[in-house]
Amino acid sequence: MTTTTPTADVSALSFEQAVEELEKIVAALERGDVALDKSIEIYERGEALKKHCERLLNAAENRIEKIRLDRAGNPQGVEPLDNG
Repeated sequence: MTTTTPTADVSALSFEQAVEELEKIVAALERGDVALDKSIEIYERGEALKKHCERLLNAAENRIEKIRLDRAGNPQGVEPLDNG
C-alpha cells in the first residue's frame, strides 16, 4: 500500500483513485497488521478520502439532468433529475 500522510492533498484525486486508496486503507485496518500510530494516520487519511468522494458524488448528482419531452415526444429541454 502506498503510504501517504493524511495532510497530502486528496482533492487532485479522481473518484476512482480515491476509492481505490480508501479500499486499501480499510483492508489494512481490517487485517490489523498496522501499528497503532500508523493506524491513526491512515484512518485520518481515510476520512479525508471519504469526504472527498462524497463531494465528488454530490457534484455529479447535481449535474445529472432529466430530458423533458413535449407531447409529441420531442426533446424540449432539461430539468433536475429529482423533480419528479
